[in-house]
Amino acid sequence: MEVIKENSKIVLEKWVNQFSDELFSWALYKTSSKETAEDLVQETFLAAFNKIDTFQGKSQPKTWLFSILNNKVIDYYRLSARTTKQTFSISENSGYELSDGLFNETENWKNNDINPIWNQDEELLDNPEFNNVMQDCMEDLPQKWKFALTSKYLTDKKADEICQELEITVSNYWQIVHRAKLLLKKCLEIKWL
Repeated sequence: MEVIKENSKIVLEKWVNQFSDELFSWALYKTSSKETAEDLVQETFLAAFNKIDTFQGKSQPKTWLFSILNNKVIDYYRLSARTTKQTFSISENSGYELSDGLFNETENWKNNDINPIWNQDEELLDNPEFNNVMQDCMEDLPQKWKFALTSKYLTDKKADEICQELEITVSNYWQIVHRAKLLLKKCLEIKWL
């Protein structure tokens, strides 16, 4: 038994040296927090060490580690969503206010003139300053909303998969995405203009 544990330590050390940077980059991309990314990578290697005897080599070690990391990221957002359910942040309230403000008393669309900035979207995406502001605005979104947007638009996940990961209904998901986009638009209009 000690020999198996010793071999597992050697294998895991090799994987840590080989895949830490890539795992950290992915976790940082998914969470936008250096500390959280470091914690998630550490948890990934700890889980891999505890389950290394179940690794059968049917996939590459990197694939197996990334699958563990992705589950850790999902767990992180689930926990974050649960803890923020009781107390909504100002950002969420702003999102609700923005979406509620689209209709008048007779439930008809209010006349919302489109800001001319949005007619130049291709030029904006090539502008590094705009992209920095966009990143800042994304950071300001509530965690669940940010995860929904990045999953939908950056990783092209399907709605039902995102709903399952966030443990929400499909209608709740579409409301979150809609409100997050409105909040992102408002933030960009304030910070960019």
